[in-house]
Amino acid sequence: MSFNLGFIGGGNMSTAIARGIIKNDNHPVSKIWVSGPRLHNLQHWKDWGANVTTNSGELVIQCDVVFIGVKPGVLSEAINDCLPTVTPSSKNVLFISMLAGTPIEQVHKVLKQLPIISNVIRILPNIPMTVGAGSCIYAIDNSITQEQCRLLENLLQGCGVVEKIPEKLMDSLGVLTGCGPAFIYIVIEALADGAVKEGVPRAMALRHAAQMVAGSGQMVLQSGKHPGLLKDEVCSPGGCTICGVTALENGKLR
Repeated sequence: MSFNLGFIGGGNMSTAIARGIIKNDNHPVSKIWVSGPRLHNLQHWKDWGANVTTNSGELVIQCDVVFIGVKPGVLSEAINDCLPTVTPSSKNVLFISMLAGTPIEQVHKVLKQLPIISNVIRILPNIPMTVGAGSCIYAIDNSITQEQCRLLENLLQGCGVVEKIPEKLMDSLGVLTGCGPAFIYIVIEALADGAVKEGVPRAMALRHAAQMVAGSGQMVLQSGKHPGLLKDEVCSPGGCTICGVTALENGKLR
């Protein structure tokens, strides 16, 4: 890929996506740019070999595809900062917005300040994309072409599941995919704690709790069976598993 790829904001989610892209050789690191207010926070990007700058306008000038990875409340400020640098041109930039709870139309309104042509794809990625096991949903409007969709999917291939959905579902499904990892981390920790209480070394307990959760997820994905059916297959009559399931139900897990 010969185009330059940029990230306005080099925080956790931008880092997760960039690390996945670099790890899977989906784009040359020498053609990746990132901008942020403080260079010392971008040192890991520089260590990778990416181009770093505090001037988001310079990044927009240099790049053809730009991920917006700032907080929703500072979007206008981030784009305003570009105005002194970005001059009127026929340049066409594909912006990929990662802003939670921010519809495509709202992003368009802010980007109209820039004297260039812009298109917007809205995505909601999650942190497990860092290790190639993430979930990224995206939505488009009528201005986006199939070629641009393929470009996004090619960039993120190897980072996990990438799926286009109607924008009206983005917020609801995004809560599941974006917040869900934190919920599961608590479950993994709790399962490991239970084993530690019974004398299992913590590192061993965590390793097997995490693998069990990962494997159970793969069982759901690969078997095509409903989770309830898979649960029933593990629960022997009068066994410890059904007792544990009963305890979870009594504890209002759901």
